[in-house]
Amino acid sequence: MGAAHFSGVRSRRGRAAAVFFFLGLISLSCAGRLPASRQKLEVRKHLKRLNKPALKTIKSPDGDIIDCVHISNQPAFDHPFLKDHKIQTRPGYHPEGLYDENKVSAENKETVKPITQLWHMNGQCPEETIPIRRTRKDDVLRASSVKKYGKKKQTSIPQPRSADPDLINQSGHQHAIAYVEGDTYYGAKATINVWEPKIQQPNEFSLSQIWVLGGSFGEDLNSIEAGWQVSPDLYGDNNTRLFTYWTSDAYQATGCYNLLCSGFIQINSEIAMGASISPVSAYRNSQYDISILVWKDPKEGNWWMQFSNGYVLGYWPSFLFSYLADSASMIEWGGEIVNSESDGQHTTTQMGSGHFPEEGFGKSSYFRNIQVVDSSNNLKSPKGMGTFTEKSNCYDVQTGTNDDWGHYMYYGGPGRNPNCA
Repeated sequence: MGAAHFSGVRSRRGRAAAVFFFLGLISLSCAGRLPASRQKLEVRKHLKRLNKPALKTIKSPDGDIIDCVHISNQPAFDHPFLKDHKIQTRPGYHPEGLYDENKVSAENKETVKPITQLWHMNGQCPEETIPIRRTRKDDVLRASSVKKYGKKKQTSIPQPRSADPDLINQSGHQHAIAYVEGDTYYGAKATINVWEPKIQQPNEFSLSQIWVLGGSFGEDLNSIEAGWQVSPDLYGDNNTRLFTYWTSDAYQATGCYNLLCSGFIQINSEIAMGASISPVSAYRNSQYDISILVWKDPKEGNWWMQFSNGYVLGYWPSFLFSYLADSASMIEWGGEIVNSESDGQHTTTQMGSGHFPEEGFGKSSYFRNIQVVDSSNNLKSPKGMGTFTEKSNCYDVQTGTNDDWGHYMYYGGPGRNPNCA
């Protein structure tokens, strides 16, 4: 297959329209619910599919239950194409040119601290198992339907012909991102500042992530996503959690968060997808960040993910995708929130730290050491990085470069304020 390309993104205006359209793809749509008795049966069946037999169970201080499931019994292997799959225990190659994970400027060195997951306080999973956050009945019942549990809510809207915000904001999703496009990409990396933004409504969320994208912004969009999120609807609380997502058809039928469907193959026994990250940053106080690296193994062709200090989590088999089976054609880094306007006004849901970029380190949230993986499997600084936000008075983004952080960005904001109603 040739390199994936975006339709209608050759001109500056077209590029902006494509970015706008992707960022407006998902909306909060509801489906009719099943009769109570049938719904109970569907929920029970779904929980049985998701919650595999555990060799060990750990109760996290935040109330989560972490099941240590044998690596060969994880949800990925419910996929018909993975029945006879031989698990890759390590990637064929890592990208060349990784930044030092802990390289920060001298003035900030004392205030950036290591980070972990909350459940580690109460135990660890044995070798040859993987930690899986147990799905509970209430988790599934919060979704609009059993089928839509663990999936991004989406709708198909026409691609806007201009940068008209009225067309973009139909989905209720708002963003503050940096992006590159116009080349072929084989991965992306960033170190992401971790916060616990306040969420106004349970059906809203706030996330900070990397998007690795391929295809056109129609019904065939391929996306691999990873970062942190606060999502009361998905998890039932306001904790900051590590997450991943994938889709090969613009969030329609394929893909899911974390391990909530067949797809991602986890090999790591220490990190649980969807589990709480601890501690989190505090305003004018200690700062915490996580590194996310997603790259395509040039030997086997699968997309791998690494978390923070060398935790190789696992991989998305290349057959899951069409365009990404070859390469990505756009990378994005940044924040996203849902603005449901429940009281007729803009939401007060925060993005990042809830403070604007101009406040800087210790106050505004950042991405640092932003890089892309090129066709030679080298990590490189992104060329021609652009920025985008729908309403800069609500959430904004500013980029920069220096010797310690390479390419970086500050992003986020408080949502509703005197200039954002």
